[in-house]
Amino acid sequence: MAMVTPIYASASISTSKTTQTKLSRPTLNLSSSYSPDPIKSPSFSTAKFPVPNSKPHQSSSISAVSTPIIETDQPTSSTTRSKSLPFRVGHGFDLHRLEPGYPLIIGGITIPHDRGCEAHSDGDVLLHCVVDAILGALGLPDIGQIFPDTDPKWKGAPSSVFIKEAVKLMHESGYELGNLDATLILQRPKVSPYKEAIKSNLSLLLGADPAVVNLKAKTHEKVDSLGENRSIAAHTVVLLMKK
Repeated sequence: MAMVTPIYASASISTSKTTQTKLSRPTLNLSSSYSPDPIKSPSFSTAKFPVPNSKPHQSSSISAVSTPIIETDQPTSSTTRSKSLPFRVGHGFDLHRLEPGYPLIIGGITIPHDRGCEAHSDGDVLLHCVVDAILGALGLPDIGQIFPDTDPKWKGAPSSVFIKEAVKLMHESGYELGNLDATLILQRPKVSPYKEAIKSNLSLLLGADPAVVNLKAKTHEKVDSLGENRSIAAHTVVLLMKK
């Protein structure tokens, strides 16, 4: 069998005493129509690029245009509460536990039932909810901060007091009620026989046309404390219009 001797290509590398490698620039055969190397072109004079045969560790620099940063002390629009908006929307929610020995008051109307809302005031879940919706639309603190249950003067107070204060703040801010939509959630008693009386009294407290006040009621399908007649809840959405 014939033996094949492998042939290896050899290349000589010239090194200095510090073992730094020098690279030789390859020679290219260029036609007369070839354009100059863009690196050497005057139009690229603002940049310096590494060139073969240069010493290792030689730094290259690229000039950059700095963009000035403008600082301002003016607050952003997201942190500034504007009162000039044409309308504002607010949402309110409230829930109270039902216990024997308390009257059940909804929208200022006393409804016969074997239990009522346990609360610091009269526990009117609907009026509390409406107050929170108005305060929320105005960007103000909630009812618990303005009328804290730690203050003895609100003990057993009628919730109509809270409604009147919320309406006062609404007018002072330059708004009036556009419309209101409320939903009561309770398993018992049935609210249908009292809905018109509740709606009429609520409209009176708000100083609004009954046509812009809507009230709905639904059960909780016997689910959790609401469905087991152990609590009552309400949701309210209000639209405030600029006067």
